Amino acid sequence: MAWIETINYENADSRLKKLYERVKGPNDNVDNILMSHSLRPHTLTGHMALYKNVLHNSNNTLPKWYLEAIGVYVSHLNNCSYCVNHHFSGLRKLLDDDSKSDDFLEAVKGDSFEAFFDSKHLAGIDYSKKLTLHPSTIQEADIGTLRILGFTDGEILEINQVTSYFNYANRTVVGLGVNTDGDILGLSPNESTDPNNWEHK
Repeated sequence: MAWIETINYENADSRLKKLYERVKGPNDNVDNILMSHSLRPHTLTGHMALYKNVLHNSNNTLPKWYLEAIGVYVSHLNNCSYCVNHHFSGLRKLLDDDSKSDDFLEAVKGDSFEAFFDSKHLAGIDYSKKLTLHPSTIQEADIGTLRILGFTDGEILEINQVTSYFNYANRTVVGLGVNTDGDILGLSPNESTDPNNWEHK
């Protein structure tokens, strides 16, 4: 499951189990990325607060499918198959179109999105790539380009935060050898109107 010791739901003490109760899915399933925090439960709290508010908050104005698409792409750039598999499953549910979903995954693998996104959304994808692979090269002009193409500053912040979150999550997974064994792919805390609802379903 990971290269470090982890504590599963059944063996969790009362403090950890209380957190697991908030994040678990069907049959008390806890995603391995979340279980990787089990030796330091306070970091699980931080992870979930960030994840929930960056990706699953009703105050975001960009479509959730677009934010998930950025997450899948960033995870691919970081060679994090765990997050690609999980979030592509979530993206497929949001799009509710298997053909379009498969086309997107091919675009990710080929790093070519011209046929999938309009110029505005393509620019957001390009920004996420630059921020992931070459963050020190980002300049104010990059933000200006996003504005010119129609993103508000709040939406630019959303793209920035989703990209930054996935870089964090990818490095958690890759750095600890977390795999998907036993996970249920595609579950997420989708109750976007309640930031405190972390249940995966």
